[in-house]
Amino acid sequence: MDTRIAERSAFRLVGHAARVPLVHRGVNPHILAHITALPPEAHVRLKALADTEPPGLLQVSADVDPDATEGSELTYLHGVAISQDTPVPDDLDAIAVPAGTWAVFRSEGPYPEALQNTWAATATEWFPANPWRLRPGPSILTVLERSEDTATCELWLPVEPV
Repeated sequence: MDTRIAERSAFRLVGHAARVPLVHRGVNPHILAHITALPPEAHVRLKALADTEPPGLLQVSADVDPDATEGSELTYLHGVAISQDTPVPDDLDAIAVPAGTWAVFRSEGPYPEALQNTWAATATEWFPANPWRLRPGPSILTVLERSEDTATCELWLPVEPV
């Protein structure tokens, strides 16, 4: 797996949040409906606010059931990362992210299958073979490049030493 460890100071995730059910395979229709309901200018506005890593428009999952049971609800945020000192507009949702360590998994291939396979491999291959475990915090996905049916993505997971 193409993985790197990144140290991050505290930052915030800001954007448009919704409670949605967890879907393990394929496109989550609830997330898709949430994103497509946003006007194009909302995406432009978010991109202009971004000022720290992870880069670009982000797909954030927070408040996920510890067992990640399919159908359980989570908070999905379509947004960007901003530094701790950047003001948050009143009409946007925000998630404070404390300083910490992140495992960053890069995937390339058919979208969303390659990403979903990367998610599965973190649990079945990477975590069992490495001295890290998940710590509380959101999971963050950034799509670095995208064509009609393929994508290069980074999945950011909060981790701590075992």
